[in-house]
Amino acid sequence: MVKPTLLVLAAGMGSRYGSLKQMDGVGPNGEAIIDYSVYDAIRAGFGKVVFVIRHSFEADFKEVFNAERFGGKIEVKYVFQELDYLPEGFALPEGRVKPWGTTHAVMMAADVINEPFAVINADDFYGRTAYTTIADYLSQLTESEGRYCMVGYQVSKTLSENGTVSRGVCTVDEEGNLRGMVERTQIERVNGTILFHDGGADEPLAEDTPVSMNLFGFTPDYFAHSKAFFKEFLAVSIGDLKAEFYIPRMVNKVINDGTATMRVLKTTSDWFGVTYKEDKPMLVAKIEELIVAGEYPRNLWE
Repeated sequence: MVKPTLLVLAAGMGSRYGSLKQMDGVGPNGEAIIDYSVYDAIRAGFGKVVFVIRHSFEADFKEVFNAERFGGKIEVKYVFQELDYLPEGFALPEGRVKPWGTTHAVMMAADVINEPFAVINADDFYGRTAYTTIADYLSQLTESEGRYCMVGYQVSKTLSENGTVSRGVCTVDEEGNLRGMVERTQIERVNGTILFHDGGADEPLAEDTPVSMNLFGFTPDYFAHSKAFFKEFLAVSIGDLKAEFYIPRMVNKVINDGTATMRVLKTTSDWFGVTYKEDKPMLVAKIEELIVAGEYPRNLWE
């Protein structure tokens, strides 16, 4: 069995949250969400963690999140996502300030990942069983190509009490494979019913609707597919200063082309995140509950 790699998307600054939330303490000793993610990854059997960051906060990030912090229990590498990291023949358009999206971020790790890997957001708390579930799947792939996976969460377990959220709403076939994913924005619970407000209309979602929280599993061939499709994306969208090359777009592409399949893995873990600054107290309280229950030690890295 191969030890998979964990790829952490940490280049975003969290504009709605108002700070570099990847480094914000939520544990009893100042641990960040990243700490719990890496801790869960280590005990699930991951052998390496790769952080996608930006040069503007490289020194601060590396000072906190390094191999020594994690007790030398996992290999640590860093790669960088910058606006001008574009394929030959393309130039950064004037006025572009928005990142190129999550698939672009994943592409930055092509030179340091040669094994099956999982992708996570730095600011999402996925839970222990989510890492175990995806690690078990990835560790069996060895030389396989095109057998991707994702951990699907029930939409009811991914909402914020402090505002609307965006989620990738999934359609899953009888064999447990993803048929398609649609990004829905402005999802919230209204008078007991979960709704999304895309296009100005209120559309209901069932409580157990599977959604993506950007916990994906890929084999290294994903890099080549992404590189090719990114050029197609840029040829059409480079003039749109807000266009982003998201993972769901890439996933839908390879599924529709028949290039790959994506198994939707189920988890019993609850998802927690800090979409808004007001979400932090609830996350801190949930982590304390998990510590009391014995899920995590109070001093994570001692």
